[in-house]
Amino acid sequence: MKVSILGAGGFLGQKLAARLAAPGAPIAVSALTLFDLAAPPVPEANFPVHALAGDVADLPAAAIPPDTAIVFHLAAVVSAAAEADYELGRRVNLRGVDAVIDAVRRLPRPPRVVFTSSVASFSGGQAASLGDDARQLPANSYGVQKAIGELLLMDASRRGFCDAVSLRLPTIVVRPGRPNRAASSFVSSIVREPLLELPTDLPVGDDFTVWIASPRRCIDWLLHAAAMDTAPLGLDRSLNLPGISASVADLLGALEAVRPGAAALVRRLPDPAIAAIVGSWVPAFDATRARAAGFAPHEPVIDLVRAFIADDLEATRRDRAATA
Repeated sequence: MKVSILGAGGFLGQKLAARLAAPGAPIAVSALTLFDLAAPPVPEANFPVHALAGDVADLPAAAIPPDTAIVFHLAAVVSAAAEADYELGRRVNLRGVDAVIDAVRRLPRPPRVVFTSSVASFSGGQAASLGDDARQLPANSYGVQKAIGELLLMDASRRGFCDAVSLRLPTIVVRPGRPNRAASSFVSSIVREPLLELPTDLPVGDDFTVWIASPRRCIDWLLHAAAMDTAPLGLDRSLNLPGISASVADLLGALEAVRPGAAALVRRLPDPAIAAIVGSWVPAFDATRARAAGFAPHEPVIDLVRAFIADDLEATRRDRAATA
């Protein structure tokens, strides 16, 4: 089957493309289209892979070719960037979803659309623990844009334009590469940078707790969403995923257990702007519907740190050295 990944140049997009291109992939891919602002890297594959560049809000027809069966819509402006640049966030995060819906409406058969939403579409603060029926009440523009995207895709599914599944991703830890403009970037940095023997700043307290997931588990969830039976979801196409609740202290403890002395490189430097954004985020979610739908549970925090070391640490080190 034909598959498109929008936002394929990001770290999750690249991991997803590599997984789909690898022998024994859980989806039988016949052709893969990779789209982002710049043409994404092309993994080795035994089927055609096309990479192209463009604006997701002005989506070229080639980004979702005729007879595409699965569209992974990962393209987004991250949280702090969407808060800092309102017009950019609206353009990419809202008009991008609109453009995807317009594109799939032109296909002869409605494809599965897997949309990466976010738990940032909820608020409630550190004392909250939300069930599957909790009301979305975002406290930042990024969360608002993701919640609207979910509703647009739900309606597109109801009308038969596509068969959508919206995954409210936890904060992904540990991200490879460099710190980005996401408000949650520090959650990865306090593990990644010390493993690279580099100092990093912690803008919140050690008791700050966040709902997280590893890149490995996230890719598993994306692939499951692409192949699952959506009939039991009914009208509600959005799912809270079974991540894990971890405090900064939990993450630093896991880091210290794996690499003794590394946590000393984390410097406490409060940042009121970051704290204001992440302070509304919810640290625990019930994921009953996702578990019932077959989404795998999460591994312990220490395994998340070990996975980064195994999968991404050396590549991140090489990339840093190459761009130093």
